[in-house]
Amino acid sequence: MKKAFKVLGYIILIVIVIVAGLIGYVKTALPNVGEAPVMTVDKTPEKVERGRYLANSVAACMDCHSTRDWNKYAGPLKEGTLGRGGERFDQQFGFPGVYYSRNITPAGIARYTDGELYRVITTGVNKEGKAMFTVMPYPYYGTMDPEDVKCIIAYLRTLAPITNEVAASVSDFPMSIIINVIPKKATPGKRPDTSNRIAYGAYLTNASACRECHTKEKQGQIIPELAFSGGRAFKLPTGGTVVSANITPDMATGIGNWTEEAFVNRFKTYADSSYHPQTISRGAFNSVMPWNMYCHMTRSDLGAIYTYLRSLPAKQNEVVKFLPEVVASK
Repeated sequence: MKKAFKVLGYIILIVIVIVAGLIGYVKTALPNVGEAPVMTVDKTPEKVERGRYLANSVAACMDCHSTRDWNKYAGPLKEGTLGRGGERFDQQFGFPGVYYSRNITPAGIARYTDGELYRVITTGVNKEGKAMFTVMPYPYYGTMDPEDVKCIIAYLRTLAPITNEVAASVSDFPMSIIINVIPKKATPGKRPDTSNRIAYGAYLTNASACRECHTKEKQGQIIPELAFSGGRAFKLPTGGTVVSANITPDMATGIGNWTEEAFVNRFKTYADSSYHPQTISRGAFNSVMPWNMYCHMTRSDLGAIYTYLRSLPAKQNEVVKFLPEVVASK
């Protein structure tokens, strides 16, 4: 009996050593996406303007890296906060930790080289070699055309600097370990010609990370087979839970009955000069969808996204768009 306990003790010790070794490896040797590339981004007017369009209207970087006014519909950006960071994403909203968007004005990124900015945008690994959580959908940005990413960098360099010290993000256990295995080397593609509407629409949809919000998730990871069929729940700062829509071409529960004009106009409504976001009272319906940013995409680009979405397999999934606070808390 004593011998059996002794053997068991050795086995347990070996397991502990192996686990400790694996954890040590993950925490010290990973992430491993390579060194930041050596590059200098030219801040030509054309690049800056393209970057402005991408960062504000397509990838919508400025949506998370500014302060949103949740007292108004769809949380428009508060004036004077563009790029200052500091938005909190925590357990209340289903995240495995407390994460803060970084200050991406020149006051926050001055110490980054252009190559380091490129790496953090496309792989989620910062200047210090630390992994970021996928609140920022860098796996999508890592497949973008490098020239488009460079345009975003050029634009960020031109923002008005805002001094704003942002707290460090902290992952809960075990995400504090898992986070190190998430970043992968970027797999950049080439922006398709606009004449190929499905391919170009797929590129824009990816750059906008539409799949990330419009797919149900489990334990923080989206369920691939349910891609674009909606159902992902987001707790609102104003109370209640909003659920993302099904944007597959299902006739009954998706956008199967939508014309391209109706789809494009759904966005363009928010770009109309007569539109002013309504004030939202506590517990009333609101949206996390940054309509006020995506609405500034060109009609042609929105049409390409529509064309791509219509090419996807239809998936039936009836979504209840809003759960009041009392129901959501059950």
